[in-house]
Amino acid sequence: MQKNPIVFWELASHDAEKSVKFFQDVFEWDLKMDERLGFYVIEVGKDAPEVDGGIFTLKRAKLPFLTLYILVEDIEEMAEKVVAHGGYLLEGIQSTPGGSSRLCLFNEPSGVTFAMLEKKNESIDQ
Repeated sequence: MQKNPIVFWELASHDAEKSVKFFQDVFEWDLKMDERLGFYVIEVGKDAPEVDGGIFTLKRAKLPFLTLYILVEDIEEMAEKVVAHGGYLLEGIQSTPGGSSRLCLFNEPSGVTFAMLEKKNESIDQ
């Protein structure tokens, strides 16, 4: 397996329901609302070659965006490396709902936004 793989994606849309319908109708994706998280998710499982993801309606940002989540073992160390190599941390390291993981949004040197994800326990699929 590739070191620090992309393990999740999320699409911020002006209209999540419309985006979900598009991906269901065109690509036959099985997206379901996760009330706990507050957005639609597609789960493929840990043994599948595809990556889990989600779609939600924008609340703060003005433009739609897509974020790729990179799995890391030590989020503090990787945040330092991002900055040392010309990247920019958008927010501090945060816990996810339920506290099973921590994440950190960052821009790479050209300004494209990514996220790092550190999982705290083995019960979560990779």
